[in-house]
Amino acid sequence: MGDGDNMLQGKKIVLGITGSIAAYKSCLIIRQLIKRGAEVQVVITPSGKEFITPITLSALTSKPVISDFFSQRDGTWHSHVDLGLWADAMLIAPATASTIGKMAHGVADNMLITTYLSMKAPVFIAPAMDLDMYAHPSTQQNLRTLQSYGNHIIEPGTGFLASKLEGKGRMEEPENIVAQLEQFFSRQETLKGRKVLITAGPTYEKIDPVRFIGNYSSGKMGFALANECANRGAQVELVCGPVSASMQVVHPNIHRLNVESAQEMYETCMKLYPSMHSTILCAAVADYAPERVATQKMKRTDEDLVIRLKPNPDIAASLGKIKKEGQILVGFALETNDEEVHAQAKLRKKNFDFIVLNSLKDEGAGFRTDTNKITIISADEKKEFPLKSKAEVAKDIVDQLERL
Repeated sequence: MGDGDNMLQGKKIVLGITGSIAAYKSCLIIRQLIKRGAEVQVVITPSGKEFITPITLSALTSKPVISDFFSQRDGTWHSHVDLGLWADAMLIAPATASTIGKMAHGVADNMLITTYLSMKAPVFIAPAMDLDMYAHPSTQQNLRTLQSYGNHIIEPGTGFLASKLEGKGRMEEPENIVAQLEQFFSRQETLKGRKVLITAGPTYEKIDPVRFIGNYSSGKMGFALANECANRGAQVELVCGPVSASMQVVHPNIHRLNVESAQEMYETCMKLYPSMHSTILCAAVADYAPERVATQKMKRTDEDLVIRLKPNPDIAASLGKIKKEGQILVGFALETNDEEVHAQAKLRKKNFDFIVLNSLKDEGAGFRTDTNKITIISADEKKEFPLKSKAEVAKDIVDQLERL
């Protein structure tokens, strides 16, 4: 591979090392990164130094290893903010359960965590622990939290957070970790200069000041799509319904606009859509809203309560009608029966370029899950995919988007 084809040539990588027996593999990672032309700065936790010496790491990187907030000799302050601005990527390998927990909850008690919290570049995390620790619900939740923030979780055999735990825990091999970085940088610029509109989450339709009609959408699929498009260089407008406070975006290419109702989402999308190159309608938008909204909390009575509903504006159909040549419009179909028939009809009716079908019949797919199982349907083809993490599903969808 020549330098012109090397995606890591000239890249600045912060390598975080934590207190794991797998720390010796960090030396192999450094050698491979430098061989590919990358510049490596090591940040190590205090416990990490129990497994590998800073002298060894410094000899490999030709840079002093950063482990403390202050230099031991002259009190010079190590700026984690400067590191966050310097780097093209941060790789934490190995990442122990303790460090993963601290990262997920912002426990900034060492230089590695403060560097992570200041990092403006993409972050890759290679967990390393025994299977029981890895499989524990708290560790899995922390990994899901980190992934929802747009971090990349690198694990054996998959590259990213998977739904099956068999054989997991052991840190991925160095050559595969470096390959993940190469793959990321090779895809980073593919959507540069493109504007992408993405809708995510549910909508809430008010009944009175404290009650609403809603659905179970978590927004995870939409956020995964926003992160994937942003990672490939796109400028993303993320129109987001009411989701959990834990759902955050950190990528600088993502501009988040919060809405509550279908009407608000409609108005926002209609305003943004004309200037967009591509639009992915992932939100679960309510089809109906109460005809009248009570101004005060409705009191319980012994009488039956009848709420008259009116249809909400059809965002997908409205955008499909004004779609210009060169614009790409992608929809979602969550079905419970006759799935493909309904998806094909929706594809034609809404003027989609392709539609992403998932069924509530498929275990692990649909709302409130970290995984999804999809079929991508266009006018002339159908592609079925196995159950994957939503981050991996987002890659498949954006790959299809790029083909158009």
